[in-house]
Amino acid sequence: MGILRAALFFIAVPLIAAEQPVVRELGVPVRAVSWVRLHPGRGPDGKASLLASMGQNNGGLFVLDIDLATGHCRQFNAPSKADQYPTASFRSPQTGILYVGPHTDGHLLRYDPAHPERRLEDLGAIDGEHMTFPTGIDEAPDGGIWIGAYPNATLSRFNPATGRITRFGPMDDQDQYLYPLCGADGTIAAATNAVHPHIVVFDPATGAHRTVGPVVSPEVEGQHIQFFKGQDGFLYLDSYAGKFRIRGGRAEPVGYLPAQMPGTDATFKHGYQEVLPMPGGLIAGWADGDEGAGIFRTVLIKSTSSAVPDRTLDLDWRGDGTNIFLIHRGPDGLIYGSSFLPEHFFRCAPDGSGMVNLARCSESLGETYSMGNFSDGMMALASYPGSHISLYDPRKPYHYGTAVGANPRDVGRLEDVSTRPIAMVIVPPLITRAGAAVPERMWIGAAPNYGRWGGTLDWLDPRTLAHGSHRNVVRDCFPYSMLWLPDLRQLLLGITAEGGTGTRPKAMHGAFVLWDPANDEPVYSGNFGLADLRDVIAMARCDDGRVYALSGNTRYPANLLGAPVSPPRLSLLDPATRRVVADAPLPPALGEVCEQSQYTLFRGPDGIYGVTKTALYRLKPGTCETEVVWRAPAGDAIDIPGPWIGRTFFFSTGWRLRTLALPPPRP
Repeated sequence: MGILRAALFFIAVPLIAAEQPVVRELGVPVRAVSWVRLHPGRGPDGKASLLASMGQNNGGLFVLDIDLATGHCRQFNAPSKADQYPTASFRSPQTGILYVGPHTDGHLLRYDPAHPERRLEDLGAIDGEHMTFPTGIDEAPDGGIWIGAYPNATLSRFNPATGRITRFGPMDDQDQYLYPLCGADGTIAAATNAVHPHIVVFDPATGAHRTVGPVVSPEVEGQHIQFFKGQDGFLYLDSYAGKFRIRGGRAEPVGYLPAQMPGTDATFKHGYQEVLPMPGGLIAGWADGDEGAGIFRTVLIKSTSSAVPDRTLDLDWRGDGTNIFLIHRGPDGLIYGSSFLPEHFFRCAPDGSGMVNLARCSESLGETYSMGNFSDGMMALASYPGSHISLYDPRKPYHYGTAVGANPRDVGRLEDVSTRPIAMVIVPPLITRAGAAVPERMWIGAAPNYGRWGGTLDWLDPRTLAHGSHRNVVRDCFPYSMLWLPDLRQLLLGITAEGGTGTRPKAMHGAFVLWDPANDEPVYSGNFGLADLRDVIAMARCDDGRVYALSGNTRYPANLLGAPVSPPRLSLLDPATRRVVADAPLPPALGEVCEQSQYTLFRGPDGIYGVTKTALYRLKPGTCETEVVWRAPAGDAIDIPGPWIGRTFFFSTGWRLRTLALPPPRP
């Protein structure tokens, strides 16, 4: 009997194991780089020298010391893998040393070409816990390194002689971004962004700072400022209100502006010294960079002398992986996706075979926020920044461009307000009240640009490129999640109170909006009876027409910019009667909601599922009760949820594309 029990036990173990979900690795679709800058200068031997700084996720950012004869790169990765994006970098014309300010720990890094054995050094935290990443770096005549940062527009100074960092705190009480420049006369000034861009001058002797010159309102058409260093070394401002020289703590009106010192436009720019000539008159640029495919493998070397022919250098840097930002099932059944900074488009079969990085798909080169499939087999891609729309036919050869015949073709923006096209729905053909036919259209909910409030609800006819837009569907808010409700022939919009990046929310509550796409008008706006509704961040439709909604805070840390913290809640809604059927907090044990929160509720093989960073869960039909289907092991995570194909769920962890296969349903 004991032998029989033992035999049954060993038979049962594999049967139980076979009933568990199985995770499979499909591969790394994209190995690209972002925040790329060239840093020409003079090497320790006095000859021409070229450095580059590049961001990546797997392994962290790195610096290249490029051999101008061969293209061979000495590659120095950041000491911490958390340092992924060189959001600010600057090469000193005085010393040839490269300073890098990384996202996300806000440390200052240094590479000295005279001492490559020191590699990429960590000089410590720039502003302690008060900043996430540097936004700009410049050098004063005395050799001090001045650093602006996000958030709170903080200003700091690094003294290379002592290794000490002095922190001067926020330079504005509303703007979050700061871009400093140092004049030849010792003037320290900075441009802020993005709520009311303006210039701040700083007095190092007293620590005092004040606004000078005109202040921009992003909502006023035509207002602008351009802050730069002239070739005479002084600081200048070109603006809607006139031309100014910044010195002596004042903005002095001038009749003309000198030529700009190349690479020193600090008005919301992230590139420095990218076009400065090196000794010998050599000028380096990218042959395959932002204006091309975004590959950054080929450097074009020109000369100020017409007698010297152009040549190219093929670089041999090693990329280890770029985070995935979006995963989508195309109309052909294949898996498509976008990487995160830079925006590269990739494709593979559901089993991971045939994986290919198709590279550029948009003028944006940021991220593809949403994708959709049209009934004729075409695809739509909506990208940040600028909410650019690209149309792609998977049946035709891949050839990116903006002209007719390109595939995908970037057809541009639908309006000039939004920048993050977060939600997309394809709505089938409809008939208006007057009996007119409305063709199949793509609808997008998008966040407003930096420093603005009130996003957009846009539509596009992909065949004629006719389009329309509505702003402030709910005042100072925008549609963050969307569903097509075929029974009601209406769109359900989940509204967030979030403003554009760099702003503090003005609205205190989100909402639901029912929209009639045939007649292009709202039908209902309200909260369905949910008190203190914050941001509606995800929705999924049940077979009976009811809708699950997840509310709480969106992808950015709410407490960082003053928004009230709202723990996530699940609600079961009946849009037809506009009432709440059930409501409950999302159990804290499920973990934090994913950053791409608009995709965290979805229809699965046998009901409605949800996902957090550490768990896949299923909702018990008709309730807000949850049951865990799979929990990520310690140290693992679900970063970006993707589609289902049968009983297989696609997702990513960082740069890795993965699947989670559920066991067959029990009889």
